[in-house]
Amino acid sequence: MSHLNSARVRVTLVIAVAAVMVIAAGEAFAQTRGIQPINDLPNPYYTIDGWAKLPDGRTWGSTAGVDIDPDGKHLWAIDRCGGNGCAESGLDPILKIDPSGNVVTSFGGGKLIFPHGLHVDRAGNVWVTDAQGPNDRGPDFEGKGHVVIKFSPHGEVLLTLGQPGVAGDGTGALLNTPCDVVTAANGDIFVGDGHGGQNMNAPPDTVARIVKYNRNGEYITSWGKLGSGRGELRTPHALAIDSRGRLVVGDRGNNRLQIFDLDGNYIEEFKGFSRPSGIYITADDTIYVADSESRFDNVRNPGWNPGIRVGSLAEGSPTVFIDGSVLAYPDGSNPEGVAVDAAGNVYGAVVSGGGALLRSVKR
Repeated sequence: MSHLNSARVRVTLVIAVAAVMVIAAGEAFAQTRGIQPINDLPNPYYTIDGWAKLPDGRTWGSTAGVDIDPDGKHLWAIDRCGGNGCAESGLDPILKIDPSGNVVTSFGGGKLIFPHGLHVDRAGNVWVTDAQGPNDRGPDFEGKGHVVIKFSPHGEVLLTLGQPGVAGDGTGALLNTPCDVVTAANGDIFVGDGHGGQNMNAPPDTVARIVKYNRNGEYITSWGKLGSGRGELRTPHALAIDSRGRLVVGDRGNNRLQIFDLDGNYIEEFKGFSRPSGIYITADDTIYVADSESRFDNVRNPGWNPGIRVGSLAEGSPTVFIDGSVLAYPDGSNPEGVAVDAAGNVYGAVVSGGGALLRSVKR
């Protein structure tokens, strides 16, 4: 080989290596973008505790579900019966609260073990997931759990997805510890099924999927399995549908939001909203993401602070961080559910520390 040809080969190799390095760097950036903790964002809100007055001397227990009534003013929320479960309590866990903090309607007593996700549809019906099962815990637990129940605004049971007390295997219509539920404009129903996959040592047969039913509760299809790849899930903890008709999934165990079309095709994902436990999307596609778990240990999401991150879904990154700091939570609260009323007030359903329902108002 001539010196000229050798030089050409060396130049070609250098260019090829440089190209590979650029591609690798781009891939590395894409993989790590949003992973570094995003805690130092402005907070244009102040947070209020104790604004909601529960009846008959009740105090808040753990809560996760919260949504806004179609009137844009009243709030629907779950209270786990003053503790962290309702199987052995006769209290109503589903509460409708007026803007002054008064409970005006309640129902659901005796029907749920572990009320979890809550969704209010366009007609004002209230959907609640029951994210546990009986597990041989006694007669108070039998015949309950592993379901989604659709209530009328007055508490009448209109539809049940799954079979009470019977755990599904991740195929078909039966459910297994369903996390959340949302309905599309045409009435189709989407359920985040499987609360047990968020830990990395979850067995491979752990249920982790999205289930789709029609408006009558008839099974259509499901997608997803346990894992961390595209379209795979580790606890689909929160669901919402954006203005473009896309399903946004809080894939909590993978510390990301995944976005699908309504047939289950993967579109994109965002990792800048921390560990998502709750999601609320307004009409202009502003997304509010509640993180309840990032301070539980140094394994699940190291370096991130719990709270509510707010940003544009189109941009895919947060611009506001509501820490929920109040007297009871001086270092910030850890809301599991989030909702926003027509006036722009943000509600955080706090899951631990005894539970609370916080309201954050623009300064």
